[in-house]
Amino acid sequence: MARHNDTGKWGEDIACELLISKGYTVTERNVKMGHNEIDIVALKGSRVVFVEVKTRSSVGNEVFDAIDERKMRHLCNAAEAYIRAHNIPHEPQMDVIVVEGTKDTGYKTTHIADAFMPPLKCR
Repeated sequence: MARHNDTGKWGEDIACELLISKGYTVTERNVKMGHNEIDIVALKGSRVVFVEVKTRSSVGNEVFDAIDERKMRHLCNAAEAYIRAHNIPHEPQMDVIVVEGTKDTGYKTTHIADAFMPPLKCR
């Protein structure tokens, strides 16, 4: 596995632990819906939560720049396809978790619940 894939998996593992500690139930990871991928699918109360995880070895605000309108649209499209495919009755929520740091130096996490609202039609 390439180093960036190891880093991404490590970040997603941390994100799952964080979600579980906050009362979320993680149901799936790395779900492919067409050309798009959902990092984490979870449940929280009456919502199905689609989580985008960004992992960076350096600390800084540039990680938030990676979650642009195009990335949000792709996540919305994947979420919409997931909801249809699984006939999910829950209201969707889009979360973002940023993991900054490394296994060796330590890390910090930022969880933005309800990070953005999906448009009525994503495409």
